[in-house]
Amino acid sequence: MTSFHETLRSLRVWDIPLPAFDPDSAPVEPLPLFHEWFLAAADAGQAEPHTMSLATVDADGRPDVRTVMLHDADERGWHFASHATSAKGRHLAAAPHAALGFYWPVQGRQVRLRGRVAVASRAEAYADLHARSTGALAAALVGRQSEPLDSLGSLAAASEAAWQRAQAEPDADAETWTLYVLDPYEVEFFQGDERRQHVRLRYRRTDAAGDGDWKRELLWP
Repeated sequence: MTSFHETLRSLRVWDIPLPAFDPDSAPVEPLPLFHEWFLAAADAGQAEPHTMSLATVDADGRPDVRTVMLHDADERGWHFASHATSAKGRHLAAAPHAALGFYWPVQGRQVRLRGRVAVASRAEAYADLHARSTGALAAALVGRQSEPLDSLGSLAAASEAAWQRAQAEPDADAETWTLYVLDPYEVEFFQGDERRQHVRLRYRRTDAAGDGDWKRELLWP
């Protein structure tokens, strides 16, 4: 059997043609460029381009990261959802700042964001919950996210009951389901290059409060 280190050292990155990126042609705000790159990734066949890493910090300032799904990206910010009682929900209640990371290897691209996180209205959270599949509703109805689980049998029983309820009550609500919106004060676009001459373009808000106009600047790779 091939060892871990042999496999690790044998892997190659970006052995395919990568798109060019001219930062001088980038828009004055990051949202239109994000939309453009997202659509390009989807068109290029990137699997699940709407998945992203979400980093938060706990009460002791220790970081935590997980993969979640993007629900929208508009003038208000980047949207995602979870239970308010989950680990990430508790983290955001205590420290409402987070970082997001998208990686689209099919084009050698990354997008990184840091910003403040706000809670959307209950009506928006309800609409978000019911814009998804029956399975997603059932999973939300199970709840108890991040709590210790005594056995897989308990999960199977709770999931089956939630599935039955989701089918019988498609308008059922999960009271802790919360829609979050990250309003970025920093967004970086990273275009990989096979010769490692990566292009990094960072947008930053012009004032210390994270508001104001956007400033664009290049970064060394």
